[in-house]
Amino acid sequence: MFKNARLKLTAWYLIIIMSVSLGLSVFLYKVQVREIERLEFAIRVRQERQFEQFMGNRPPPPFVPDPDVLEDARQRIIMLLAIVNGGILIVAGGLGYFLAGRTLRPIQDMLDEQNRFISDASHELKTPLTSLKSAFEVYLRNKKPTLSKAETLVEESLVETNKLQQLAESLLLLAQYKKMNGSSEFKGVEIESVISESVKRIKAKAIRSNIKIKERVNNFKVQGDRDRLVDLIIILLDNAIKYSKKGDSILVSTVASENNGQIKIKDKGVGISGEDLPHIFDRFYRADVSRSKTQIDGYGLGLAIAKEIATQHQGKIEVESEIDKGSIFTVTLPLT
Repeated sequence: MFKNARLKLTAWYLIIIMSVSLGLSVFLYKVQVREIERLEFAIRVRQERQFEQFMGNRPPPPFVPDPDVLEDARQRIIMLLAIVNGGILIVAGGLGYFLAGRTLRPIQDMLDEQNRFISDASHELKTPLTSLKSAFEVYLRNKKPTLSKAETLVEESLVETNKLQQLAESLLLLAQYKKMNGSSEFKGVEIESVISESVKRIKAKAIRSNIKIKERVNNFKVQGDRDRLVDLIIILLDNAIKYSKKGDSILVSTVASENNGQIKIKDKGVGISGEDLPHIFDRFYRADVSRSKTQIDGYGLGLAIAKEIATQHQGKIEVESEIDKGSIFTVTLPLT
């Protein structure tokens, strides 16, 4: 599809460029022909004056230009213009094909990303739906269903339904953040209040997991959206809690330089392998083998959302990690 579109766009480039080139060539040809005619006239006048000087008042013989010389001059002009236009055609064709590719590349990348997104989302949706279908099929094959089995079916269905809801909410949130034009809604935000709110909202989950969250915060101010920044920190804290062991602690610290402020979230969890590190911010990517020895809930969308939020704030997220030693996620944001 994109190859045909690229060829069509290249053809349009060529039509436009060659139309301008041919129009300019016709103009130059007419100018050169007029110049030749002017030169012919000047030669005739000069010869007439020379004849009068030598022959007195006798009328000069008629001036007859050499038609071969004039035609040869015209042909040379036409040949030169044809060579120039041929060169323009070749150069414009190659350059137009290159520019067409550059023009269509963002659209192609966007459609490729959209197709991957649809494929990944469909795959993730298929898992809980398959579980629901299997549970109902097993229940229906039971000729003597009991209340206990019905309750079990409802509980299993509720678990899978919650997973579907979580996936749908994450997909909507990711789409929402990608669609937002952040800078117009940004204002000064105190990072201390962002971290305080994030810890407050995640604290119940940390307590259930017997994990302590420690804060070492030096306040600084960034230009941004407070709610989105809270979501960003919550995602990173939630991720740290998931992959930490009971009794561990998570440290949230900040540091500011001349132009940037950094938020660091350090855990003592299972760590991330070097093989997985380049992919952890990809949608639906989960380093199950390297990061968890038990089943971890989630669909691998959290870090993708976090990265999108940081990018909208002209910032970035970096991670350092070692297996069985933990991870440090660093969010760098420009100061106001």
